[in-house]
Amino acid sequence: MTFVQRGRSIAVSGFLLSGAIGIISSTQTWLTVARADAGEAILVPGSSALPLLAPLSLAVLALGIALSIVGPVMRLVFGVLATAASLFLGWTTLQLLLTAPLSAVGPTVTETTGLAGSAAIADVVAGIELSAWPVMTLIGWVILLAASLVVLLTWRRWKRGGRRYRTDAAHVESSAGPVDAIDSWDDLSRGTDPTR
Repeated sequence: MTFVQRGRSIAVSGFLLSGAIGIISSTQTWLTVARADAGEAILVPGSSALPLLAPLSLAVLALGIALSIVGPVMRLVFGVLATAASLFLGWTTLQLLLTAPLSAVGPTVTETTGLAGSAAIADVVAGIELSAWPVMTLIGWVILLAASLVVLLTWRRWKRGGRRYRTDAAHVESSAGPVDAIDSWDDLSRGTDPTR
């Protein structure tokens, strides 16, 4: 089987893997804040450090599931959307990795200490330590970018979806034999009178 023939399975697997990494990492500790007042360290989860992480990861999972059954035009649309999402999420995750800004820990510090405002938060924060989760998440976005490029390169040559996903009556096969309950239900789903 060639790369083009495996395009759909490679792309769907990449979407699902990167979305799962994003969802899992959103619940894990990304940043540990050392406090200047000698209080207990504050743990900042990925969903607080990067608020769009969980919803966009869920969207990537949904794209991956839908990608397995959509037609050619929607494959292209999904490929473009996934490319944009991977670039946006990759850039924001990389920025957080390189700078570990106070804005990423601000909401969690405010929730823990009750202090608000950038000056008050800066006085409380003695240091910010990164965990391995942002790096793993960045790898997930690289996987998503690669999978979306697979979609953009191979979407025209994927096999068509099965008849079970079609809703038009033009592809209905009429049988000369007896009609059972399942055939009647399928006829109703297509808008055809099963009592014909």
